[in-house]
Amino acid sequence: MTPVSWTFDASDGGQLTIKTDVTGKASKLGHRLTIAMKSWTAAVDWSGDTPTSVTFTAEVDSLDVVGGEGGVTPLIGPEKILARSNALKTFDAKRYPQIRFRSDDIAAIENGFSLRGTMEIHGVTREMTVIVTVADDGTKWHCASEGTVRQSDYGIKPYSQMLGAMKVVDEVTVSFEAERTKPNVTPPIG
Repeated sequence: MTPVSWTFDASDGGQLTIKTDVTGKASKLGHRLTIAMKSWTAAVDWSGDTPTSVTFTAEVDSLDVVGGEGGVTPLIGPEKILARSNALKTFDAKRYPQIRFRSDDIAAIENGFSLRGTMEIHGVTREMTVIVTVADDGTKWHCASEGTVRQSDYGIKPYSQMLGAMKVVDEVTVSFEAERTKPNVTPPIG
């Protein structure tokens, strides 16, 4: 069977978001941020009806603070710019400009796939399993994934201020959603 490759990115309507939480004695002062990664690319290789490889790359400098809950004041223009700047410093974006995932093993599971592979963030590579659910509406697939990432596992010190009285929680929630028009392959789901 001829291998099929997909490549898609944020321009295809997909979303990659990071949600943070805050902790500490002054946590009521901090915002729980929603950060969108505006530049990312996913590639999926297929052999027949089986995905054989998935790679994913996100450009750290493309992060955009799109919202914030809590805090003493609303998160508006200048505060969003400051939050973005702080996030880029935390990621050390100039030194580590990309986040990458590469699958080593893919298994069909109920309603989707389990992708076992390696994640590289902040120059640190660790094994990770990503669960992707797939919903088929007849003409397209809706793919989604959500999980937590512990920043310290990748050598990132979570942002803090006021001598640690307000700091970002070490674990952040990462969500991914994308739709893909169905090619001539039907993935085995379940």
